[in-house]
Amino acid sequence: MKAIGGFIKSTLIGGLFVILPLGVLTMLVMKIVGMLLPLVSPIAERLPDSLHFPVVIALIVLFLACLVAGLLAQTGAGQRAGNSLESAILNRIPGYSMVRSLTRRIRNVEESEKYAPAFAELEGALVPAFVVEKHMDGRYTVFVPSAPTPAVGAIYIIAKERVHLVDAPFLNAVKCVSSWGVGSAELLKAMRAPEGPQP
Repeated sequence: MKAIGGFIKSTLIGGLFVILPLGVLTMLVMKIVGMLLPLVSPIAERLPDSLHFPVVIALIVLFLACLVAGLLAQTGAGQRAGNSLESAILNRIPGYSMVRSLTRRIRNVEESEKYAPAFAELEGALVPAFVVEKHMDGRYTVFVPSAPTPAVGAIYIIAKERVHLVDAPFLNAVKCVSSWGVGSAELLKAMRAPEGPQP
C-alpha cells in the first residue's frame, strides 16, 4: 500500500513539473497577446471580414517577434547583449539558471557538464543520473531521478570515479527514465570510462 501511495505521489509531483511550466508559458503568451491587441486592432479593422481575427494577428506578430529575436540572438552583438541581460537581471531570478541550462542541454548546445546524462555507481549498481555540479576536489553532485518521473529523485555527492558520463542527448536519458529503463542499452554503449582510478 505504501508503494502504491509513493508511486502516486511521485507521479503527481512529476506531472506538476510538466504542467506548471506549460501553464506559466500559456499565461505569459496570453498576457503578451492581450498587450498586443490594442496595437493590432487597427490593422484587423482594415482587413476583410473573413480575416478579422485580432487574436490571430497578435499571435502572428508575437511569432514574428520571436523569430526576429532568435535571429538577433545568433549575431555577435545579440549574444553580447543577451549575456549582459542575463548577468544584470535574469540570473537573479530564482530558477532561471537551471531552466537555461536544461534548455541548452535539450538543444544540445550546452558545452559544460551541467545536467549531463551519466550513470552513477550506487550500492554496487549503475543508476541513471544527471550531473548537477563538479566540486573542486573532483567529486560530483548528481541527481538520480525516480522512474518513471524524471523530475523527482534524490541528490548524491559522490567520488568522480563512481560517475560515468554518457555521450548521449539529454532527452534520450529522460526518455529512458520515463520508460522504466527502456533504452538503457544505448546509454550504456555511450558511457565514458570513469575519470579517476577504480578503488
